[in-house]
Amino acid sequence: MSDNLLTLKGVQTHIGAYHILHGVDLEVPRGKLTMLLGRNGAGKTTTLRTIMGLWKASAGSITFNGQDITAMPTPQIAGLNVAYVPESMGIFSDLTVKENMLLAARSARTASQIDATRLEWIFRLFPAVEKFWNHPAGKLSGGQKQMLAVARAIVEPRELLIIDEPSKGLAPAIINNMIDAFAQLKASGVTILLVEQNINFAKRLGDTVAVMDNGVVVHAGAMQALAEDEALQHSLLGLAI
Repeated sequence: MSDNLLTLKGVQTHIGAYHILHGVDLEVPRGKLTMLLGRNGAGKTTTLRTIMGLWKASAGSITFNGQDITAMPTPQIAGLNVAYVPESMGIFSDLTVKENMLLAARSARTASQIDATRLEWIFRLFPAVEKFWNHPAGKLSGGQKQMLAVARAIVEPRELLIIDEPSKGLAPAIINNMIDAFAQLKASGVTILLVEQNINFAKRLGDTVAVMDNGVVVHAGAMQALAEDEALQHSLLGLAI
């Protein structure tokens, strides 16, 4: 079995007349948290959407758990125990927190059929999900919606969790809560691919890192090595951690 759960080789993506990804090579090690960093417009979100089949790769290959998923439709990819939390979070505002969770729990028809042990674990990770269980999701704060989005993604066991900018716009206390939750998820064996602009978030959580620029990966390696090399940070990201 490969040490990499997910591998992209030479992936190109066109959106209409626009050529966004120009040959992305990316490895996501099994059981680790991989940070995908880069300036705005570098192609990070397009990479995630291409992995999920929301946009189709025009060239290259995407392999998940030894299986070629390049041309698979999104529902089939999700059926391989892959969950995706977009930057928009995708919360159903008019539904309650409970109803949002139930929609994601494909093996349950009622909330009482959701795995109780798993639900208790989620409540410990994200207490707001339990606190506002019967409240409309649209009434939650931004941080609470982000917690719900991640909770919904893990309501059933997942092999791979793909998340786009989970800390965007959140208060520092909520970010710390999110970091703790992702650390526990990683410890439980979930492989995580995470796009993030908050460099402190990346430094505290990342095992490996890939940096994108202009639709390609320009650097890949250990997160700690990048965190300790200010010259490399300036070169790749124009900032220092």
